[in-house]
Amino acid sequence: MWSCPLNSTGGDDPLPCLHVQRALSALSLLYLLGGVPLGLGYNALLLLANLHDPGGMTMPDVYFANMAAAGLLLCALAPAHLLGPGTTGGAAWDLGSEVHVSLLVLFNVAALVTLYSTALLGLDCYIERALPRTYMSSVYNTRHVCGFVWGGALLAGFSSLLFYICSHVAARLVECSRMRDAAAADAIMLLVGYLVPGLATLYALVLLARVRKEDTPLDRDAGHPDPSAHRLLVATVCTQFGLWTPHYLTLLGRTVLAARGKPVDGHHVGTLLLAKDLSRFLAFASSAVVPLLYRHLDRNFPGKLRRLMKKLRRGHRSCSPDQTGAQPVTA
Repeated sequence: MWSCPLNSTGGDDPLPCLHVQRALSALSLLYLLGGVPLGLGYNALLLLANLHDPGGMTMPDVYFANMAAAGLLLCALAPAHLLGPGTTGGAAWDLGSEVHVSLLVLFNVAALVTLYSTALLGLDCYIERALPRTYMSSVYNTRHVCGFVWGGALLAGFSSLLFYICSHVAARLVECSRMRDAAAADAIMLLVGYLVPGLATLYALVLLARVRKEDTPLDRDAGHPDPSAHRLLVATVCTQFGLWTPHYLTLLGRTVLAARGKPVDGHHVGTLLLAKDLSRFLAFASSAVVPLLYRHLDRNFPGKLRRLMKKLRRGHRSCSPDQTGAQPVTA
């Protein structure tokens, strides 16, 4: 659970940190008991409802299914991150250990997939809105784009593995000794994982706001777009970046302190660790909030669920014992 590694020698009062630590621990338990099962259930339903009928999927459905897959990964990682020991934990949880690096890589992959899917959703919605007959944002293209997103996220998360490997061979290679600083990995994730998709999303929202004010002849010919789709897009973008921004702000703070050569110790350590813990909790909460938004704002989702349930019931009947074929033959 959360910890307060404040040094008593610095004269800091540990009571405020202890109060915040207890509050974070209570929120974490509440999320693990309610949020994780809710996120697992709704993300799984979102995936199944869209994948059981691929022909009925639209371009936004593909991106939301991609975010649901990343949400399932986040829900699976949440117990290890939120229940794991803090800075006073065992060696398996120390910075640079195999367990810590593996969990960090998976978390970074899920974060990259989530924010890039959100950014590309906004850009493709603008393309579909402005040029509805070009099929540039078709379901076929979106599926391939989502595949590239996962591949790029894995490559970007591989930098954490490089830092771990270099921590073992730094005595032999000067290049690796320069890579041991975790601030470099934080700076990479800040640039690749937040600034790039954030700027792309902001640009897409500006374009969408402009194109909504000026309907083109193609828009009138294609019909007025569904207002619920626009509300879902705006709510998803605001929610994702609102919940993930604190996490990347903590990375920015650690990077700035490392660049200035200030050691992260003393009274800074408690503040930074609590900020990191709170931001990590908000990031995990996004895996449960976004599928709920999709459930309540997408008008087609209840119909997809009903068709999925009907298909599952028909499959259950067909797989049940064949009572009609097992009737005894009367003489």
